[in-house]
Amino acid sequence: MKLIPDAEHDELVLTDRPLIVCDIDEVVLEFITPFQAFLVANGHELRATSFRLNGNVFSLADGSETPNAEVARLEEAFFAAQDAWQTPVPRAAESLERLARDADIVFLTAMPPRHRALRRGLLSKYGFDYPMIATEAAKGPAVSALHGERPQRLVFIDDIFINLNSVRSHVPQALLLNLIANDTFRALAPNPGDDVVLPSDWPHAEEVIRAHFAQAPD
Repeated sequence: MKLIPDAEHDELVLTDRPLIVCDIDEVVLEFITPFQAFLVANGHELRATSFRLNGNVFSLADGSETPNAEVARLEEAFFAAQDAWQTPVPRAAESLERLARDADIVFLTAMPPRHRALRRGLLSKYGFDYPMIATEAAKGPAVSALHGERPQRLVFIDDIFINLNSVRSHVPQALLLNLIANDTFRALAPNPGDDVVLPSDWPHAEEVIRAHFAQAPD
């Protein structure tokens, strides 16, 4: 059964433990740094002047701004070759392994579902053996469908404001964490709101999550 239209996912079996729903790019797998290298290898460069890709990619040949359609093509090509470029965010695997002793973990990625099998293999290569949902649809409805009316605590981790806001709207009881691996883009990111925790790294995120789990029931 698919949680939402156009989603592809692994077998999903939740227990009576808390649930951590975790993004992938810039959260457990490096994205910006390897994508910058990928762009250079393909005749372009990413100039980090704002928290977005479109408008910040330029041709190495003549310095012209790369059209949005070409940026989309390059991003698609990157995902098709992600296993040759992406590596784990430092200490993500170790933190998730410890958290998995006390919580269910599900990956929710905005990557096109057609690349799911490749990403599944890449995650497993680095020890991220947790079920994954791949969809380009809004994350709020997906998290709501996944968690349902379960009383257990819920944590959502993502690097993008719009995804955090979507989950905030659909599952207001969720603890929201904004994790961004790339230092430059983290400094450019918009403020996600006072109710969103901004951990400095994965050990900090793990500490915040464990404190949330230890709180008395609402």
